[in-house]
Amino acid sequence: MQLPDPHPHSAHLSVQLPNPGGNAAPCVIAVASGKGGVGKTSVSVNLATALVNAGQRTLLLDTDLGLANVDVMLGLSPRFTLADVFAGRCELRDTVIEGPNGLMVVPASSGKRHMTELQPQQHVGLVHAFSQLDLPIDAMVIDNAAGIADGVLTFCQAAQDVVVVVCDEPASVTDAYALIKVLNRERGLTRIQVLANQVQHAAEGRQLFEKLQRVSNRFLDVTLNYLGAIPRDEWLRRAIQRQEAVVDAFPSSPSALAFRDIARHSRQWQSPPGPRGHVEFFIERLISQAPSQAPANSPVRSSAA
Repeated sequence: MQLPDPHPHSAHLSVQLPNPGGNAAPCVIAVASGKGGVGKTSVSVNLATALVNAGQRTLLLDTDLGLANVDVMLGLSPRFTLADVFAGRCELRDTVIEGPNGLMVVPASSGKRHMTELQPQQHVGLVHAFSQLDLPIDAMVIDNAAGIADGVLTFCQAAQDVVVVVCDEPASVTDAYALIKVLNRERGLTRIQVLANQVQHAAEGRQLFEKLQRVSNRFLDVTLNYLGAIPRDEWLRRAIQRQEAVVDAFPSSPSALAFRDIARHSRQWQSPPGPRGHVEFFIERLISQAPSQAPANSPVRSSAA
């Protein structure tokens, strides 16, 4: 099959946009995994793109602060990243760039080790900074780093829903359980979505979920929901090579159909009616559009490059 030429997207987005519903708290989804190499970033990119294509004004946030690659997967060329925000070279709104079909992207940095050594209060400061970002969005998808580092836990805790990506490898299942355990016991999360990735058939995804569910039901106070499975798909590999989301590049492929189904399910999740008593993204919007209370000396601006 002859493939059309990929089209790069690198235009910077002006955030001074009409904001008819922008003060409403958006749905915030954190995508995480116990180990790397399970396709977590591909899930984040395609979920966010599928939400945009369904009419949701969506922001994709890369919080893999040391090994970021959301911008690479979408063929974007950011002028500023979150590393520049922490170094005081720009404001958070200056990092927002426009991706395919109007997807808004906040890129992180790659190869900057100090970004993996931020203090817990700096992660919280980044969460608070988003409460002051006056963007008209309906949904935000957070691509976390793999593992159980403090930043991952904070960004998951600050989201309304967490999607844990798992594939059919013993280490992936073991590490996914470890992540769920820490989120439940240390951060108080009681509802987690599980997404099986790179499966050969639908039954394989269900079996992976049931493995996690059995051990979680035995030892944890957490409800796991099966979000579905993404099939192993040659079209997805080709889309990654083209630096495009598969839902755009090959919309009829098996993986694209699965991602659109996942996005449809995510739009049906019930959002909390108000703050839950801990750090959250867009907390001011949750408190009946109250004015921002984040301190002027936010930890976001306190780290040197």
